Amino acid sequence: MRFDASFVKGALPEATIVQAFFPDEAQFSVDTRTTKHGDIFIALSGAARDAHDFLSDALNNGATGLIIAESHKQKLQAFKQELHNKLIITVPDTLQALIRMAVAWRSQFSYPVVAITGSVGKTSTKEMVAHILTLNGNSFVASYGNQNTKIGLSLNMLRMREHHQMAVFEIGINKRGEMVELVRMVNPTTALITGIGHTHMEGLGSLADIAGEKRDVFKYFTQESIGIINGDQAVLASVGYAHPVIKFGTKTTNQIQARKIHITPEKITFTLKIYKEKYPIEINNVHEGAIFNALAATAITHLLGVPHATIIKGIQTPPVIAGRFERRQLKSKKGIIINDCYNANPESMKAALLAFQKIDTQACKIAVLGDMLELGMNSPFWHRQLGRFLRKVPSLQRVILVGEMMQWAKKTIPVHVQATVVPTWKDAVKHLEDTLREESLILVKGSRGMGLTNLVNEISHAPAQTPSS
Repeated sequence: MRFDASFVKGALPEATIVQAFFPDEAQFSVDTRTTKHGDIFIALSGAARDAHDFLSDALNNGATGLIIAESHKQKLQAFKQELHNKLIITVPDTLQALIRMAVAWRSQFSYPVVAITGSVGKTSTKEMVAHILTLNGNSFVASYGNQNTKIGLSLNMLRMREHHQMAVFEIGINKRGEMVELVRMVNPTTALITGIGHTHMEGLGSLADIAGEKRDVFKYFTQESIGIINGDQAVLASVGYAHPVIKFGTKTTNQIQARKIHITPEKITFTLKIYKEKYPIEINNVHEGAIFNALAATAITHLLGVPHATIIKGIQTPPVIAGRFERRQLKSKKGIIINDCYNANPESMKAALLAFQKIDTQACKIAVLGDMLELGMNSPFWHRQLGRFLRKVPSLQRVILVGEMMQWAKKTIPVHVQATVVPTWKDAVKHLEDTLREESLILVKGSRGMGLTNLVNEISHAPAQTPSS
C-alpha cells in the first residue's frame, strides 16, 4: 500500500501531478511550524491565513512535496530551484483533497478502527487506551494529541499502515450534523461515547440534542459493529440500538463496572468488574473522572483482546496528559499548580473543584477559573451555578475569575471566599504575582478560548516529560 501516482489518480481524479517524485514513506503536514523533513505539505486556505503564502517555510523545513490549489500554481515560479526532486500536485480544493485522500487510504485497511467521542474525557481515554496497547506490545496508530476535527482526523488516518493491528481515533464535534460527516470518513468498527455534558451548546443545542448528535457515531453500524456507552447516563443507556452495546459505569447493569469506590486525599481505590471477573484497582489520582476514563479504556481494550492483567497494569499507571489535572511546580514561589485548563463545561468544572477539595494540604488553596464558553443563552445560569457550587469547596480560600461571564459567578460565590474578577489571563497573572506570599496550591480551569494555558506556562515549570501521543 503506497502513496503513489496510482493512488492519487484513484482518490483524486481531477488532480494534476506536476512532478511525480513520490517518497518511499509518505507523511503529511498542514502547518509549516510543525513540518518536518520528508513531509508532504498540503496548503490549506483558512479564514485567518492561507498556507500558500508560506510555501517557502515548508520547503525550508524539508518538505519533500507540495499539494497546492490550482489557483495558486503560479506561486511555484518563485521556487524553481527548491522544487528539484519534489512531488508537486495541484488540485481544485486542498481541503477536499486531504479528506478524500484520507478516506481512500483508510478504505485499504480491514483491522479494527475505534472511534472515541463524548463531552468529556475523549483525549484522556484515548491516551490510556494507547498506553495499554503499548504495554501489550500491539502495533497501532492513535490520534496525536486532540486532533479530532476533519483536518486532524484526515492527517491521522493517513498515518495508518499495513503493519498496524488496530487504529484509535478521537472525534470531536461542535455543530449539528458534523458527527455523521466524520464517521463517514473514519468508518469505525467500534465506537465509544465517554459521556454527555453541557458543551458546545451554541452549536449542538440541549443535552438531549447533544446526546443525539454523539449517538450518531454509531450511524453506519451493522450487527457486527459494537458500540460502547456510559451506562450511568440515561440519555445513552435508555435508548434502543440496532447493534450490540457494551456499557460501563458504576451501576450494576453495566458490563464494565467500578464498585466499592473510595476516594482519599491521595488516591482512588475501587473494584473493577469486567463482566464476572473482579480486580482491585488503585490510582494515584483524586479526580473522579479518572475512574470513568479507566472504565472506558478497559471496555475498549477488553474488546480488542488485551489480557486483563495488562489492562489492570495500564489503568493503574496512567499517562500524564497536559491540561488534564496535570501538576506542575511554580517557578518563583513555593507550591504547585494544577493545570486543568484544556477546556471546561459545567460538569468538568464541578468535577475539578471536587477533586481539588479532596487534596489534603496546608498550602493556601487558590482557584483561577475562566469563562465556560459556547453555553449559549443559558451561559449566565451556568456561571451563577458555578458560583453557588463553590460552597462544596470549603478549603478554597481565594478565587480569581477570568472573563466577562464570570461576573455572573461572582454574584453567587460564598462570602468566605475572596473573589476577584479580571478580564484576561494576563491580568490574572499579575494578580497572582501580587498576592502569592505563602505556599500555594493553585487550580487553573477554564475554556480553551480563555488562554489560561498561557498563565500556566508563565508561572510554572514545564513538566519533565511530555505526554504520550
